[in-house]
Amino acid sequence: MRGRAWVGELRTWVTGVDPGLGRLRLAGVAVAAMVLAVAIMSVVRVVSGRPITVVLFAAVLAMISNLAVNEPAAGRRAATTALMIPPAAAAIVVGTLLSAHKLVSDIVFVLVMMLAVYIRRFGPRGMALGMALFMPYFFTQFLQARPAELPWLLIAALAGIGSTLLLRCWVFAEKPEKVLDRLLRATVAHVHAVAAAVIDVLEAPADDRPDIDRALAVLHRRRVRLNDTMLLVVDRIEQRSGDEPVADDRRLSLEVADLELAAERLAVATRRLADDPTRPGALDPELRRSMIAGVRGIVAATATGAPPGLRSTALDGARRAVDALVAEHSGVRPREQRVAFAVTRLADALEAEGRIPEPVGTALEDLADEEPRPGREPDRISLSTRQAVQVGVATSLAIVAGELISPARWYWAVVAAFVVFAGTASRGDVLTRGGQRLLGTVGGVVAGMVLAFLVGGHVIATLVLLAVCVFLALYLVRISTALMAFWITAVLALLYGLLGQFSVETLVLRVVETAVGGALGGLAGFLVLPKHTRAAFRDALDDTVAAVDACLDAAVDRITGRPPVDSPVELAREVDEQLGILRARAKPLDNPLPRRHGRGSYQRALRVLTAVDHYARALALASERLDVPEWAPTLDPAAARVRANIAALGGLLRPDGRGSDRQASKSPARYGTDGQGADGQGADGQGADGQGAEPDVESAEQVVDEAESWASTCDSAPLRRELLGAIRLLRRIDQVVVGFAGDLSGTAPDPDRAPGTPVRH
Repeated sequence: MRGRAWVGELRTWVTGVDPGLGRLRLAGVAVAAMVLAVAIMSVVRVVSGRPITVVLFAAVLAMISNLAVNEPAAGRRAATTALMIPPAAAAIVVGTLLSAHKLVSDIVFVLVMMLAVYIRRFGPRGMALGMALFMPYFFTQFLQARPAELPWLLIAALAGIGSTLLLRCWVFAEKPEKVLDRLLRATVAHVHAVAAAVIDVLEAPADDRPDIDRALAVLHRRRVRLNDTMLLVVDRIEQRSGDEPVADDRRLSLEVADLELAAERLAVATRRLADDPTRPGALDPELRRSMIAGVRGIVAATATGAPPGLRSTALDGARRAVDALVAEHSGVRPREQRVAFAVTRLADALEAEGRIPEPVGTALEDLADEEPRPGREPDRISLSTRQAVQVGVATSLAIVAGELISPARWYWAVVAAFVVFAGTASRGDVLTRGGQRLLGTVGGVVAGMVLAFLVGGHVIATLVLLAVCVFLALYLVRISTALMAFWITAVLALLYGLLGQFSVETLVLRVVETAVGGALGGLAGFLVLPKHTRAAFRDALDDTVAAVDACLDAAVDRITGRPPVDSPVELAREVDEQLGILRARAKPLDNPLPRRHGRGSYQRALRVLTAVDHYARALALASERLDVPEWAPTLDPAAARVRANIAALGGLLRPDGRGSDRQASKSPARYGTDGQGADGQGADGQGADGQGAEPDVESAEQVVDEAESWASTCDSAPLRRELLGAIRLLRRIDQVVVGFAGDLSGTAPDPDRAPGTPVRH
């Protein structure tokens, strides 16, 4: 790749790497706020003769107030930032007055940290106010503040938080229409990346399995990024629309979802072609060239900055490249033909996206406890309460251990013990986060020593490097805990060099204190009110299965003319969100599923549920175009059986080996049955007597066939295609679920098994 093509690829990559430029805005505005706060307090320092610590205090609060405030709406963001001032002032007053009383101040410090974690239950605002309590109190202890310094510390807090309020909420306030436009461009850029990865898969030599697997892994990562960006777009549209979205916004949401789904279909079809055991040596070179040419047309059309005329020409070329394969009726190359269909569909979706009108105006992680779902048995102890107790124990031990290691640097151990609980829900999460922080700290020590040596105490060079390191730390904070710790440690090394206190021993001490604090945090997570990693996975799994069930239920309601409780498309988005949570909960779990004799693993379970999510979203989107009440007598039983299978699969996957007690289907009375499958089991996996018998997965082929037979008799050809497409999606969900259930139970699916025969475990 060279010349203009290389520049175009770079521009497209830049567009997609930070959707909506959210991370860039966060880092840029935070650094600007820190500079403003430093400038203000430097003037105050010259006038008052105060030490440089008041300047650093203002800079830190400017950074924290940017990181901690994660409200989506501009008004709430400004209000939450302003509301940080009273708790910050209270923490400064209490911390300063108690700093001379070591034991009392340490006890109050632990209580402050527990309160800061507990109020996270109140959502993003609770998270921000908790940090406004913790960080100022911490600095009063770190600086050993005295009552005489209290007015200047209060001014520093006002300068730090006020700088953020001024710059983030007014001077550089987000313009919703511009943010949405950037997110839409990023979505197209990620479609471009998916299409480019598809080409790599198609071009991989058929006999080079490692090369194919690497290309498929890249394709999977790019699909996940596209999905994440699509969710950001929908979030932004909802923020703009409020409670009653206008028609244009609703259409925009549907078209973006359709675009993402079309790109996913191309990726899935390509993966199936690559995994076809008959592929080596069997893929006709001409077919390969036509498929690659079609996808290259998609790549050209989605390059950032492509002129509208070139884009239209490229999409037409993509369709023409696969026309012959699309029109083929022999049925001898079904997998290749599905790729061709997917190319055509994605080209159509991109044309629809191109007709979207220009949008018009109208994080630290959210650690709030989730509201219990209907039918969900809540934990006896909420996440925020559990973590508040764990933080209290961990930080108490960290204060003691930190003091024993270094009375002057004890605070590093306390901070490490405190922050490992941010964004965690299980003891495995705590260990993962603690390990990442330690890894980043070790790397940051090395980088900090190199940087401090290079600048050699030169003030201007050090200040420039400080700004760069702080920017990188804030830009990467939402990507990696390790990278955040890396750059913050480098900042500390430069600061010590600037203050004339740099030493290798100090940085090594930081590593030791961080390791001790992280270990104590992990120990508290394991021993104090532990939330087992598998239990967290189980809860997230139950929520995901329940979300899929609700989405399918609403989609079938809409298709058959019954008003759904919620929009199927909105429920499909909730499935995406729950799947994201499940994916995060599975990260610490790399070992095979416990007590499973089949070929299951947590990652395979995620792949299966990702496929279910894909088909469920497609069905939700199709339901927006269908209204066929007369289909209900055959579609309802098929949907009921598929939903029952999903619930039963959830029971099979649960690490405790029991079926979920939190998934309850709607009353099956309307389906014209007694709510039991052919084997006498209810849709929720319980026996007819309600005694919680182990769930069976029963193939829905027979009832799906009946629904498909009815759809095939529809007189209208366009409507018939829509109906057959919808029932095909339901069939795909069932096939994925039944196949995986067979693997888990150690019984491979038997293609000759009569429909209605349950897969037992």
